[in-house]
Amino acid sequence: MALVPFPGPQSGALSLPPEDDDDSPAGKMSFLEHLDELRKRIVNSAIAIGVGILVAFTFVSRIYSFLMAPTMRVLPPGSKLIYTEPGEAFSLLIQLALIVGIIMVSPYIMYQVWLFIAPGLYSNEKRLAIPFVVLTSLGLVGGAAFNHYIMFPWMMAFFAGFNTPDLVFMPKLDAVFSLYTKFLIAMAVVFQMPTLVYFLAKMKLITARFLVQQFKYAVLVIFIVSAVITPTGDPVTQILFATPMVALYLLGILIAWIVGPKRIKAPKSEIG
Repeated sequence: MALVPFPGPQSGALSLPPEDDDDSPAGKMSFLEHLDELRKRIVNSAIAIGVGILVAFTFVSRIYSFLMAPTMRVLPPGSKLIYTEPGEAFSLLIQLALIVGIIMVSPYIMYQVWLFIAPGLYSNEKRLAIPFVVLTSLGLVGGAAFNHYIMFPWMMAFFAGFNTPDLVFMPKLDAVFSLYTKFLIAMAVVFQMPTLVYFLAKMKLITARFLVQQFKYAVLVIFIVSAVITPTGDPVTQILFATPMVALYLLGILIAWIVGPKRIKAPKSEIG
């Protein structure tokens, strides 16, 4: 590399320009550059969602039958979902295509999120891109599967249990799908707990021992959060929400034990 004039400690001295520190965060973008980067990631994600919606809408009838099959199996014999507004069924199919399309392209969306936050990370932290995309996508799919096969059918069976010869259960299509969507979103968020624990453990902010010590407080917080986010206010639904959260917390302890430090070192000023 040729020497170029660069202000040194003495007048007229020649020195090399300072080298970039590859380990420092690349967070030197201006505010407008951040906005342009955000716009780019939003546009890419929107295009991917649009493609996902088109693909999902092609098979929307099959998707509807698949999503509603577990619910219909637990309803009283002869039960049917009804709709009372002219555009209600068509609107539901559009929403269904939107939800399935987002789930289909969720790994790509998570990758776009990572590309947006990556410039502010250290070089060693950028290597966590693959775990971030994989874990968040698995959490989304896992939450959707838990809601589809376990939680929502069980809740519909519970609500349908009040059906009597004098009290007929005739669920409305829009109400059932709205409840299904709320449960789906809630479970997709809840199933991100292992991802959160993974990154906190990788950053050496928590340990498995810490999570074990806080377990009883975590259970209390989980039941409080469950009571807040539960779409219906009955205790049965709250318990059903809290159960997977407790199980995921236990899974988080295992993840923290595998990937995190066994103990967090105290600062030197606190030793002795």
